[in-house]
Amino acid sequence: MAVTVLLVDDHAIVRQGLRMLLSARDDIEIVGEAEDGVRAVQLVQELVPQVVLMDLLLPQLNGIEATRQIIGLGVPSVVVVLTSTVQPQQIQAAIRAGAMGYVLKATRAQELIAAIHRAARGQRILDPLAADVLLGDLAHDDERANLTPRELEVLRVLALGYTMHKLQHAFIIS
Repeated sequence: MAVTVLLVDDHAIVRQGLRMLLSARDDIEIVGEAEDGVRAVQLVQELVPQVVLMDLLLPQLNGIEATRQIIGLGVPSVVVVLTSTVQPQQIQAAIRAGAMGYVLKATRAQELIAAIHRAARGQRILDPLAADVLLGDLAHDDERANLTPRELEVLRVLALGYTMHKLQHAFIIS
């Protein structure tokens, strides 16, 4: 039996390309398309696809919030994020919102198809580049955890754009 899929992307050419790629297969059925997050949530309620391929950068309702709302519906649909965004905060937010997978648009067709099938079986998917970014961010978090409260305070002030001259007036630096 074919895996039913809803395509969600604000770019028509991307949706058309995905439809052409995936519709050529007997094991995947495209049941609908949405150009924004609001429409995606509506279509999930109407069509109850097994897998929602969700872009993150969408008008009206972004992909993270749309994912959160879809998961909140209680339907058996799973969301696989399909995006070009590899920022650790976005990856974490998508996973926290309930996404079953995170796949980059740069992935090869066979990998995307495998991800759809794995997600339909309830398996989690994380693109290798996204995993690398997350692991790098975790390592960076550990480095920040080793800073003293005073060092963190100085770092915050520097991030606000203070120069060393301003810092010397704001803090007693020895």
